[in-house]
Amino acid sequence: MTRTRVKVCCISSRDEAAAAIRAGANALGLVGAMPSGPGVIDDDRIADIASRVPPGVDTFLLTARTEAGAILDHHRACRTTTLQLVDHVQASERERLRREIPGVRIVQVVHVSGPESVAEALEAAEHTHAVLLDSGNPSLPVKELGGTGRPHDWDISRRIVEALDLPVFLAGGLNPGNIAKAVARVRPYGIDVCSGVRSPVGCADGLDADKLSALIAAIPA
Repeated sequence: MTRTRVKVCCISSRDEAAAAIRAGANALGLVGAMPSGPGVIDDDRIADIASRVPPGVDTFLLTARTEAGAILDHHRACRTTTLQLVDHVQASERERLRREIPGVRIVQVVHVSGPESVAEALEAAEHTHAVLLDSGNPSLPVKELGGTGRPHDWDISRRIVEALDLPVFLAGGLNPGNIAKAVARVRPYGIDVCSGVRSPVGCADGLDADKLSALIAAIPA
Protein backbone atom coordinates (compact mmCIF):
# COMPACT_ATOMS: atom_id res chain seq x y z
CA MET A 1 0.00 0.00 0.00
CA THR A 2 1.37 3.44 -0.90
CA ARG A 3 1.83 5.94 1.91
CA THR A 4 -1.09 8.27 2.56
CA ARG A 5 -0.60 11.60 0.81
CA VAL A 6 -0.63 14.75 2.92
CA LYS A 7 -2.25 18.03 1.88
CA VAL A 8 -1.72 21.05 4.10
CA CYS A 9 -4.44 23.65 3.69
CA CYS A 10 -4.80 27.36 4.50
CA ILE A 11 -1.27 28.16 3.32
CA SER A 12 -0.96 31.95 3.49
CA SER A 13 2.63 32.78 2.57
CA ARG A 14 5.74 31.56 0.74
CA ASP A 15 7.32 30.79 4.12
CA GLU A 16 4.42 28.57 5.18
CA ALA A 17 4.52 26.81 1.83
CA ALA A 18 8.25 26.14 2.19
CA ALA A 19 7.84 24.91 5.79
CA ALA A 20 5.04 22.52 4.82
CA ILE A 21 7.08 21.10 1.95
CA ARG A 22 10.15 20.62 4.17
CA ALA A 23 8.00 18.73 6.68
CA GLY A 24 6.82 16.34 3.95
CA ALA A 25 3.62 17.78 2.47
CA ASN A 26 2.65 16.42 -0.95
CA ALA A 27 0.13 19.20 -1.66
CA LEU A 28 -0.76 22.70 -0.51
CA GLY A 29 -4.23 24.23 -0.20
CA LEU A 30 -4.69 27.90 -1.11
CA VAL A 31 -8.05 29.34 -0.08
CA GLY A 32 -9.86 31.76 -2.37
CA ALA A 33 -12.85 33.92 -1.42
CA MET A 34 -15.34 32.06 0.80
CA PRO A 35 -18.68 32.93 2.40
CA SER A 36 -17.18 32.06 5.80
CA GLY A 37 -14.21 30.37 7.40
CA PRO A 38 -10.49 30.99 7.85
CA GLY A 39 -7.45 30.95 5.61
CA VAL A 40 -8.69 33.18 2.78
CA ILE A 41 -6.02 35.01 0.77
CA ASP A 42 -6.35 37.08 -2.37
CA ASP A 43 -5.86 35.64 -5.84
CA ASP A 44 -2.60 37.50 -6.47
CA ARG A 45 -1.04 35.91 -3.39
CA ILE A 46 -2.36 32.50 -4.38
CA ALA A 47 -0.76 32.88 -7.82
CA ASP A 48 2.52 34.05 -6.30
CA ILE A 49 2.75 31.13 -3.86
CA ALA A 50 1.67 28.56 -6.47
CA SER A 51 4.27 29.80 -8.95
CA ARG A 52 7.07 29.05 -6.47
CA VAL A 53 6.07 25.54 -5.47
CA PRO A 54 8.49 22.96 -6.88
CA PRO A 55 7.44 20.19 -9.28
CA GLY A 56 6.07 17.15 -7.50
CA VAL A 57 4.05 19.16 -4.97
CA ASP A 58 0.46 19.88 -6.00
CA THR A 59 -1.24 23.23 -5.44
CA PHE A 60 -4.99 23.23 -4.76
CA LEU A 61 -7.11 26.32 -5.36
CA LEU A 62 -10.11 26.17 -3.03
CA THR A 63 -12.91 27.89 -4.93
CA ALA A 64 -16.50 28.45 -3.81
CA ARG A 65 -17.67 29.25 -7.34
CA THR A 66 -20.11 26.77 -8.85
CA GLU A 67 -20.43 27.74 -12.53
CA ALA A 68 -17.75 26.42 -14.88
CA GLY A 69 -17.11 29.79 -16.50
CA ALA A 70 -16.52 31.49 -13.16
CA ILE A 71 -14.34 28.62 -11.95
CA LEU A 72 -12.26 28.84 -15.13
CA ASP A 73 -11.78 32.57 -14.53
CA HIS A 74 -10.66 31.85 -10.98
CA HIS A 75 -8.17 29.25 -12.17
CA ARG A 76 -6.74 31.60 -14.82
CA ALA A 77 -6.06 34.14 -12.09
CA CYS A 78 -4.34 31.63 -9.77
CA ARG A 79 -2.77 28.93 -11.98
CA THR A 80 -2.75 26.03 -9.54
CA THR A 81 -2.33 22.38 -10.54
CA THR A 82 -5.65 21.38 -8.96
CA LEU A 83 -9.12 22.85 -8.40
CA GLN A 84 -10.87 21.98 -5.15
CA LEU A 85 -14.60 22.62 -5.55
CA VAL A 86 -15.75 23.29 -1.99
CA ASP A 87 -19.42 23.77 -2.87
CA HIS A 88 -21.44 21.36 -4.97
CA VAL A 89 -20.81 21.76 -8.70
CA GLN A 90 -23.10 20.04 -11.19
CA ALA A 91 -21.61 17.10 -13.10
CA SER A 92 -22.14 18.91 -16.41
CA GLU A 93 -20.08 21.85 -15.12
CA ARG A 94 -17.32 19.53 -13.94
CA GLU A 95 -17.33 17.85 -17.35
CA ARG A 96 -16.77 21.26 -18.97
CA LEU A 97 -13.87 21.96 -16.61
CA ARG A 98 -12.19 18.68 -17.51
CA ARG A 99 -12.70 19.38 -21.20
CA GLU A 100 -11.36 22.95 -21.13
CA ILE A 101 -8.43 22.50 -18.72
CA PRO A 102 -7.42 18.86 -19.22
CA GLY A 103 -4.10 19.24 -17.41
CA VAL A 104 -5.73 20.46 -14.19
CA ARG A 105 -7.08 17.97 -11.66
CA ILE A 106 -10.63 18.44 -10.37
CA VAL A 107 -11.45 17.53 -6.76
CA GLN A 108 -15.09 17.74 -5.64
CA VAL A 109 -15.72 18.21 -1.92
CA VAL A 110 -18.50 16.29 -0.17
CA HIS A 111 -19.48 17.55 3.27
CA VAL A 112 -20.30 14.37 5.18
CA SER A 113 -23.49 14.79 7.20
CA GLY A 114 -25.00 11.31 7.31
CA PRO A 115 -25.56 8.08 5.35
CA GLU A 116 -26.98 10.09 2.44
CA SER A 117 -23.46 11.38 1.83
CA VAL A 118 -22.54 8.05 0.24
CA ALA A 119 -24.92 8.68 -2.66
CA GLU A 120 -23.71 12.27 -2.87
CA ALA A 121 -20.13 11.05 -3.16
CA LEU A 122 -21.05 8.65 -5.95
CA GLU A 123 -22.51 11.57 -7.90
CA ALA A 124 -19.50 13.74 -7.06
CA ALA A 125 -17.18 11.14 -8.59
CA GLU A 126 -18.51 11.86 -12.09
CA HIS A 127 -16.06 13.94 -14.15
CA THR A 128 -13.67 14.40 -11.24
CA HIS A 129 -10.20 13.11 -10.45
CA ALA A 130 -10.76 12.79 -6.69
CA VAL A 131 -13.29 13.42 -3.93
CA LEU A 132 -12.50 15.17 -0.65
CA LEU A 133 -14.61 14.45 2.44
CA ASP A 134 -15.00 17.42 4.78
CA SER A 135 -17.19 18.56 7.67
CA GLY A 136 -18.82 21.79 6.48
CA ASN A 137 -22.51 22.63 6.23
CA PRO A 138 -23.53 24.16 2.89
CA SER A 139 -27.19 24.33 3.97
CA LEU A 140 -26.64 27.12 6.51
CA PRO A 141 -27.75 30.67 5.60
CA VAL A 142 -24.04 31.54 5.50
CA LYS A 143 -22.48 28.42 4.05
CA GLU A 144 -19.74 26.54 5.89
CA LEU A 145 -17.52 25.12 3.15
CA GLY A 146 -14.52 23.95 5.17
CA GLY A 147 -12.08 24.97 7.85
CA THR A 148 -14.41 23.98 10.69
CA GLY A 149 -11.89 21.91 12.65
CA ARG A 150 -14.64 19.34 13.26
CA PRO A 151 -14.36 15.62 12.51
CA HIS A 152 -17.31 13.82 10.97
CA ASP A 153 -18.42 10.18 11.05
CA TRP A 154 -15.39 8.24 9.81
CA ASP A 155 -17.46 5.08 9.37
CA ILE A 156 -19.44 6.86 6.65
CA SER A 157 -16.17 8.08 5.14
CA ARG A 158 -14.91 4.50 5.06
CA ARG A 159 -18.07 3.44 3.20
CA ILE A 160 -17.44 6.17 0.65
CA VAL A 161 -13.81 5.08 0.15
CA GLU A 162 -14.99 1.51 -0.44
CA ALA A 163 -17.71 2.65 -2.87
CA LEU A 164 -15.55 4.84 -5.12
CA ASP A 165 -12.99 3.86 -7.74
CA LEU A 166 -11.00 7.08 -7.48
CA PRO A 167 -8.83 8.72 -4.82
CA VAL A 168 -10.54 10.03 -1.69
CA PHE A 169 -9.04 12.63 0.67
CA LEU A 170 -10.17 12.87 4.30
CA ALA A 171 -10.46 16.27 6.01
CA GLY A 172 -12.12 17.63 9.13
CA GLY A 173 -10.55 18.00 12.58
CA LEU A 174 -7.45 15.91 11.91
CA ASN A 175 -4.45 16.39 14.21
CA PRO A 176 -1.38 14.48 15.48
CA GLY A 177 -3.49 12.88 18.23
CA ASN A 178 -6.19 11.34 16.04
CA ILE A 179 -4.57 10.90 12.64
CA ALA A 180 -3.50 7.29 13.19
CA LYS A 181 -7.04 6.26 14.18
CA ALA A 182 -8.58 8.22 11.29
CA VAL A 183 -6.34 6.72 8.62
CA ALA A 184 -6.65 3.19 10.02
CA ARG A 185 -10.43 3.44 10.01
CA VAL A 186 -11.01 5.24 6.70
CA ARG A 187 -7.99 4.22 4.59
CA PRO A 188 -8.10 7.35 2.44
CA TYR A 189 -5.77 8.06 -0.47
CA GLY A 190 -4.80 11.30 1.26
CA ILE A 191 -5.51 13.50 4.26
CA ASP A 192 -6.10 17.25 4.40
CA VAL A 193 -5.07 19.20 7.50
CA CYS A 194 -5.21 22.81 8.63
CA SER A 195 -6.12 23.83 12.19
CA GLY A 196 -4.61 20.67 13.71
CA VAL A 197 -1.09 21.63 12.61
CA ARG A 198 -1.15 25.28 13.70
CA SER A 199 -0.14 26.94 16.97
CA PRO A 200 -2.14 28.08 18.73
CA VAL A 201 -4.79 25.84 17.21
CA GLY A 202 -6.78 27.61 14.49
CA CYS A 203 -6.42 28.22 10.78
CA ALA A 204 -5.70 31.93 11.24
CA ASP A 205 -2.55 31.21 13.22
CA GLY A 206 0.87 30.12 12.07
CA LEU A 207 1.77 26.74 10.66
CA ASP A 208 3.58 24.66 13.28
CA ALA A 209 6.18 22.58 11.44
CA ASP A 210 6.76 20.39 14.51
CA LYS A 211 3.06 19.52 14.73
CA LEU A 212 2.99 18.78 11.01
CA SER A 213 6.06 16.55 11.27
CA ALA A 214 4.49 14.73 14.24
CA LEU A 215 1.26 14.22 12.30
CA ILE A 216 3.06 12.84 9.27
CA ALA A 217 5.13 10.52 11.47
CA ALA A 218 1.94 9.18 13.11
CA ILE A 219 0.28 8.18 9.81
CA PRO A 220 0.23 4.36 9.71
CA ALA A 221 1.96 2.70 6.78
